[in-house]
Amino acid sequence: MSNTVSTEATLFSTTHPDVVKRTSISSVIISAILCVIGAGAFATSLKMGDSSSTMSMVFMAGGTILFLWAVFRLFWRSKEWVYAPTGSVAKEGACFFDVCDLQALTETLEKKGFETKNDVKVKTNGNVRMDYMISQDKKFVAAQLFRFIPYTYEPASSVFYFTGDDASAFVHCLETSEF
Repeated sequence: MSNTVSTEATLFSTTHPDVVKRTSISSVIISAILCVIGAGAFATSLKMGDSSSTMSMVFMAGGTILFLWAVFRLFWRSKEWVYAPTGSVAKEGACFFDVCDLQALTETLEKKGFETKNDVKVKTNGNVRMDYMISQDKKFVAAQLFRFIPYTYEPASSVFYFTGDDASAFVHCLETSEF
């Protein structure tokens, strides 16, 4: 299987065959509980004798906020990426580099040369961004480099997929902030 895809595709617009997006049952349950608590608090505010009291307003505002938060969680936060072979949830992240490190970083990802250090350090901000997705068991990594072109980051590399020892080596480099 090919290790990369075209640069028109981004990390989150294409998927690896072993990565699936599923509904998180725990997130749905938490959203439902928040929705019930929010609706209950709002209903309590309506049943209070004095609707202009501070407690009534607190219950109404708090109930509305909880209800809206629950809806947000249900529709936008209830999906998660899962690495199917191990069932491990994948988390997304990003880190930044200097533009002068783009070539060395691209070569490192292409050759899977994580053991050889190129003195490429992770920065707090920069003109090169690396988006990545790492499974919690550290057995799967997807990564892509982007270069800042005024007002936006554009793909500077294809999506790279690493599994097994290569994924663990990538995670180690990310943890030490050196590639």
